[in-house]
Amino acid sequence: MRISEIIYLVMVNITQNKFKVILTSLGIIVGAATIVMVIAIGQGGQKDVEEQFKNLNAGTIEVKNGSSTMTMMMNSGARPSAGSSGPSGGGSSASLASTQLSQEDVEELEFFISGIQAIALAATTTATVNGGDLDDELSGVDIVGTMPEYAPISNLEMAVGEFITDDMLDNKSGYVILGNTLAIDMFGSEIAAYDQDVMVDGRQYNVAGVLQRVGSVVNDVTVDDAVYMPYSTANKYIFMPNITPQIIALAEVADVETVIAQMEVLLRELYPAANFQISDAGSQIQAAQSSANTLSMLLMSVAIIVFIVGGIGIMNVLFVSIQERTQEIGVLKALGTSKFDILLQFLIEANIISIFGGVIGVGLSYALMPLMTYTGIRVEPSIEGGILALVFAVVTGTVFGFYPAYKAASLRPIEALNL
Repeated sequence: MRISEIIYLVMVNITQNKFKVILTSLGIIVGAATIVMVIAIGQGGQKDVEEQFKNLNAGTIEVKNGSSTMTMMMNSGARPSAGSSGPSGGGSSASLASTQLSQEDVEELEFFISGIQAIALAATTTATVNGGDLDDELSGVDIVGTMPEYAPISNLEMAVGEFITDDMLDNKSGYVILGNTLAIDMFGSEIAAYDQDVMVDGRQYNVAGVLQRVGSVVNDVTVDDAVYMPYSTANKYIFMPNITPQIIALAEVADVETVIAQMEVLLRELYPAANFQISDAGSQIQAAQSSANTLSMLLMSVAIIVFIVGGIGIMNVLFVSIQERTQEIGVLKALGTSKFDILLQFLIEANIISIFGGVIGVGLSYALMPLMTYTGIRVEPSIEGGILALVFAVVTGTVFGFYPAYKAASLRPIEALNL
């Protein structure tokens, strides 16, 4: 029997049982759509990770302070935090106090640890901002007090003007640097914002520069909507006593572990009772990517399970079809149709059902992707996802269709005709 004749018989049977074919392919439709969506969600997660850390060098190291016992600090001779109070009148119980990192700590780390390329002190709070074309003041704006080295560490570039300078830091100058979106919202453009005055918590500051658009979060701050100012100025006029600054340093990626180990030793000497959290951006990036990959693998496992269920459905329908078409198989065999031709006929039928379900599933998934924006989940459609879904569909049809096809091909003509 020619292959064209086999395909003709398959298509006749499929067109005569359209509803059965649609029901049979439902599992494949869901499986194909799931695989495409899984890959799109996985790639969306990877893009989110890339954007989240695009302004953070892999060699960035963050030092955050924990808590310490004031009495232990005083007894050990370690420096207490600025503005912290001593033990209350005659009380013998130890009180917990926050160990405030300071510019002096930055200088000591930079002096004693040779692997540090750049280092800065930074702290964040929120305040009200007003000025320019704003009718009402903005509340809850992120205010970052930091040092000149913060910009190269975080890959921040200037659209106009300059970032924090040593002169601003030393003189506690009334200058601020605006995020790109904030500057445009207040003055209409980056150029218009330069050298204008803004009010931060009711105090006037001059705009020394505007950052280029970043479009991501750096150190838990949305850069485009934030205000940056010298740490000394922020510490004097903006920060409350309970603000806890952190140290951000940059080292060669190969030297990160060594620098972290030296930091731990030096900080332990400076603050024997303190508990500092030291982390590097490389580990954070790997952890975020690992989480995204784990989620993708879990979703992919669900898609494979759906495909298996769909394959079982195809196998069951083919078994029923064989029972219904036993006499047809007997006639074909009596007319000289080979065992291989019968096997191929049912195998092609299983694959056509699978491909039909795969194509519908892939098309459905691409149609539904725009709706995912309303869920807050980022998806990145790809051709690879559709191709992989179709490959899975073909494999499912072949694997689960083979045994019923083999059973049909193994029927004896006499037995088949007598049924």
